[in-house]
Amino acid sequence: MHEKYTKPYDASLIENSIYKKWEESGYFNPDKLPGKREESFCIVMPPTNANGKLHAGHGSDFVIKDIIGRYQRMIGKKVLLLPSTDHGGFETQGVYEKNLQKEGRSRFGMSKAQLYDEIYTFVEKNIHNIENDVKKLGTSCDWSRNKFTMQKDIIEKVKDTFIKMYKDGLIYRGNRSIHWNPKFKTSLADIETKFEDKTEPFYYFKYGPFEIATSRPETKFGDKYVVMHPDDKRYSNWKEGDTFEAEWLNGKITGTVLKDEAIDMEFGTGVMTITPWHDATDFEIAQRHGLDYEQIIDLDGRLMDIAGEFSGMKVHIARPKVVEKLKEKGLVTKIEQKHTHAVRVCERTGVILEPQLMEQWFVKMKPLTELALKALKEKRFSFVSKQFEKTFRYWMENSIDWNISRQIAWGITIPAWFKNKGEENEEIIVSNTKPAGDGWKQDTDTFDTWFSSGQWPLLALGYPNNSDFKNFFPTDVMETGRDLVFKWVPKMIMFSLYLTKEIPFKVIYLHGMVLDRKGQKMSKSKGNTLSPLELSDEFGTDAMRMSFIIGNTPGKDMPLTTNKVNAYKKFANKLWNISRFIYSNTENFDFDNFDTSLLEKDQLNKIEELDEFKKDLSKDIDEYRLYLAAEKIYHFIWHELADKIIEDTKDSVISENKDIKNQYLLLKFLHESLKMLHPFMPFITEEIWKDFPIKDKDLLIVEKW
Repeated sequence: MHEKYTKPYDASLIENSIYKKWEESGYFNPDKLPGKREESFCIVMPPTNANGKLHAGHGSDFVIKDIIGRYQRMIGKKVLLLPSTDHGGFETQGVYEKNLQKEGRSRFGMSKAQLYDEIYTFVEKNIHNIENDVKKLGTSCDWSRNKFTMQKDIIEKVKDTFIKMYKDGLIYRGNRSIHWNPKFKTSLADIETKFEDKTEPFYYFKYGPFEIATSRPETKFGDKYVVMHPDDKRYSNWKEGDTFEAEWLNGKITGTVLKDEAIDMEFGTGVMTITPWHDATDFEIAQRHGLDYEQIIDLDGRLMDIAGEFSGMKVHIARPKVVEKLKEKGLVTKIEQKHTHAVRVCERTGVILEPQLMEQWFVKMKPLTELALKALKEKRFSFVSKQFEKTFRYWMENSIDWNISRQIAWGITIPAWFKNKGEENEEIIVSNTKPAGDGWKQDTDTFDTWFSSGQWPLLALGYPNNSDFKNFFPTDVMETGRDLVFKWVPKMIMFSLYLTKEIPFKVIYLHGMVLDRKGQKMSKSKGNTLSPLELSDEFGTDAMRMSFIIGNTPGKDMPLTTNKVNAYKKFANKLWNISRFIYSNTENFDFDNFDTSLLEKDQLNKIEELDEFKKDLSKDIDEYRLYLAAEKIYHFIWHELADKIIEDTKDSVISENKDIKNQYLLLKFLHESLKMLHPFMPFITEEIWKDFPIKDKDLLIVEKW
C-alpha cells in the first residue's frame, strides 16, 4: 500500500504541485492537447475586474466554467478556457481614489496623466495577484493567452469599432438628460444605476391657482410650467397655453399650462411643475412641447445663481431652507413627513445621482437590439434557464440609447477631436489621429467599460484576423452572473452580430448570487462574506468547488456556509480512504490484462449499471445540469461504491486467496469514479489517479471520459 494513504487526506500537501504538473504538461493550451481532436470548444471567461480580491461570486463563476471545460477536454475536444482581466473603468478608479484618501491625497491635485499612470501600476499588481488566485481555484485556463482590456491592440480595436459605428450612424453626440454622479464627477449609463427606497418629507405648495407636490423643492427655482393630464376632469377648465400669475421663490412669475399624457393623475394633486434640466421625464415633456430649460444645480451638486441666497449650497442643505422660505411666503399647504419613494443611486458607490443635461456620446440601440431579437427568434443562441429569455427580450424591446461617455481618467479615450468646443461654430472629427490644422483638441472623455467588454468574445480571440478567432469563434458557452442578463450579455450579442453577423456564443448559462446562511446577500458591510480562497485554505479547493456547485441551480441564488464546505472536506477524505482500501487490496493486480470473460453475471450487471450511471451523468453535464451531476457522483461514490461495492466484495479481497474478479470490479469502479469526479474535484482525483495500476497512463485531466 502506498504510504501516503496511511494518513488523512491533506489538500495543502498536494494542490500546488498538482497545478504545477498541469501547467507544465501544456494541456491548458488547446494546441498541446494529446491525440487527434477535431472539434473545438471555447469559453471566453468574463474579465475579472483588476481592483480587488476574488469574492464568493467569483468562486461560483470560475468553478462552473472549469467543470464544463474539464469535461469537454476529457470527451476529446480541443478546449480553450481563455482568461482575462478588466480595467474596470469607473469602479476601479473609485477603488483607487479610496486608496488615495487613506494616503491623504486626492485626484483633484493630480493631472489626468498622473492619475492614469498610478492606476495602471495599481492594476498591474492586481492582475498578477488575481491570476494566482484563479489558479488556486483549480481553473484550467490557458494562461499563455491571458488578456487585459487595456492592451494596446485591444484599445485600437475598441476605437476602430467606435469609428465604424459613428460612420454607420449608430453613434451620435447629443445634448440629453443623463445620470450624473456629483461626487465622482462622471455620467453613468442606466445599467450602472439602481433605485433605492428612501423615506423623506413630501411637500405640497401653492403655485398660483394650483397646488403642486414634490420631494425636491430645491430644484423649483426655474419652474414656469404646470403640467396636467389632458383627461383629468379636475383641470378641464384649463387649456394648453393658458397663463397665470404666481408668487414664487424669487418673486412674481408668469406660469403656463401644459397638457401631457405622461402625468400620473393619481400621484399628488395630478398637476406638477417641471424642471427639464434635472429630471429625465420633465426633459422629455419639454422636448415634446418645444420648451426652454435652465440649469439649477451644478456638477458639484450645488445650487447655482438662480437660487439667490441659496447659491453654492449642497442640495440636501438647501432643501429645508428653501421650504422655510416658502413657509414665510405662505405657500406651504401640507407636508407629509414619511413619504417613501424610489431614488436613483450609483450602483457602485451608492451616491444619489443628479440628472443633468449634457453633451455626451450615445449609441443608437434600436438597430442593434433588432439584430439581437432576430437572432433570438431564429434560436441562434439559447439560455440554460428559460426564464431569462423573457428578461432578455424585455430589455431588448424597451432599450434606450446608451450613454458611453465617462468623465474619468481611467479608461480608453474616445477617438474624437474638437475645435471651438461648446461654441456655435464647434467642429467634431472622429478619428484615431489628430486632424490637420490648428485648434484641435482630443476628447478627454473615456469609454464606458461595457463598450470594450461588450466586444470581449471578439477582442479576446483576436478579431478579425487571429487564428484563434478563426478556430474558436463563435464560442460555445457564456457563463456569468444572472444580473448581467440585461447589462453585459446583450451587448456582446449586439456587437458580435453588428461586426461579424455571427452570434458570440451558442449557450448562455447564468448563475445566481451566493448568499449567506440566512439567505442574505453577502457584503463587507454586513460582515457575512466568505472568500473562496480562504475556504480553499481551510477545507481544500476540491471541497470548496463542490460547495459552490451542489445546490447551485442555474439562475437561482444559493446559500453557502462553512458547514457545507466542511461536509465536502469529509467527502474528500472518504474518497481517500476508499482509494486506500482498494489499492491496498489490489496490489500487483494486472488491471490492463484482466480477462473480463471471467466475470460472473452479477458482476457484469454491476458494470452495466455503472455504464448506465455514467451515461446519465454525461447527459446531465451535456445539458448543463452540473448541480445534479455533482450531487449524483457524490452519492454514487459514498453510497454505491463505498456502502455496496466495497462492502459486498470486502471479505473476498482481504482474504489470503484474493478473488481476482472482485479485485477487477473494485478497480473498475474506482477507475470510472475518478474520471467522473475529476471535473468537480480535480486535485484529489489527479493525486489518486497517479497510483492507478494501468500502463501508459497520462494525467487524468486528459484521460478519455
